[in-house]
Amino acid sequence: MKKFLLISFFCLILNNVQSIEIKIIHNIQNEIITNIDIKNEFKYLVAFNKNLKELDKEIILNISNESAVREKIKKIEILKHFKKIELKDEYVNFLLKNMFERLNLKSLAEFKLYLKDYDLTLNEVKKKITIEALWNELILKKYASQIVINENQLKNKISKNSNIQSKEYKLSEILFEIDSKKDLQKKYKEIIKSVAEIGFENSASIYSISESSKIGGDIGWVSESSLNNKIKENIDYLEIGEISKPIILPTGILLLKMIDSKNVASNIDIKIELEKAINYERNRQLNQYSKIYYNKIKKNLEANE
Repeated sequence: MKKFLLISFFCLILNNVQSIEIKIIHNIQNEIITNIDIKNEFKYLVAFNKNLKELDKEIILNISNESAVREKIKKIEILKHFKKIELKDEYVNFLLKNMFERLNLKSLAEFKLYLKDYDLTLNEVKKKITIEALWNELILKKYASQIVINENQLKNKISKNSNIQSKEYKLSEILFEIDSKKDLQKKYKEIIKSVAEIGFENSASIYSISESSKIGGDIGWVSESSLNNKIKENIDYLEIGEISKPIILPTGILLLKMIDSKNVASNIDIKIELEKAINYERNRQLNQYSKIYYNKIKKNLEANE
C-alpha cells in the first residue's frame, strides 16, 4: 500500500485552497485521501491543539497525513460492523459540549465562531467525532470481555485514603513503544530532546501512540487513588512542569508531565472515586486494545495491497 508514505507535493497544501490542484495522496480500498483532505486535517488538528502552531509546517503535515490515514482506516473497519456512520443527535451534542467546554467556550454558538476562525464547520467536526465514537464502540464490543479490573483492590486502596487528605494531578502523557529494552534510552533521549526544542504537548503529537496525542497528550485531572503504584511512585516527586522518568507498562513506555496538582478534601466519596478509578483503568486498557486492533488492520491492508 505504498506504506502510506507522505507525498512530496505536500507543499501544495499550504497554499490557498482555491489555487490548489486536487491530488490523490492515498487510495485505501477505494477510499480516497486527497491533498485537500490532509489540509483539512491540518486545520482540525491545529484548532484543537494550539501548540502545534509552534511546529515546523512539514512536521504538522506529517502528523496530519498519519491522522487522515488513521481516520480512513477506522472508517473502513467501522462500515464492516455498522450499517452507516451515524450517531444519535443527543450523543453528538453531548460530545460537542465536551469539546467546546474543553476549549473554555460557553456555548455551541461560541464554538461555531471558534471553528470559523480555523475555516472549519460544525458538520466537519461532527463527522470526525462520529467516526471516533463508533470506533471506540467497536473496540468496546470486541474487547469488553477481556478487560480485567479488580474492583475490590481499587476500593480497598481508596478506602485507605478516605480519612486522609489526598491529591489530584493534572497530567499530560507521551506513550511510546520500543522494539527492545536496549532501545529505551535512545528513544527516551530523542523524545526529551524534542520536548526541550518544541515542548511536551507538541512532542506528544509526534511520538505518542495514545489517543490523547491529538490534544497534546492531555489526560486531565486524575485522582491519586486511581493510579497504580508504579505510576504513583514516579510522579509523587514531580514539581509542576516536570516530566517523569520512563515508566514501563504493559501498554508501552509512559512519560508523564505534571501540569498541576491539588489537595482534595478528606471526606472522599468512595463510590464516586471508585467509579473514577474504574473508568480510568477501563479507558487505559481499551486504549491499548485500540492500538493493537488498528495496527492489525493496517498491517492487513498493507499486505493485501
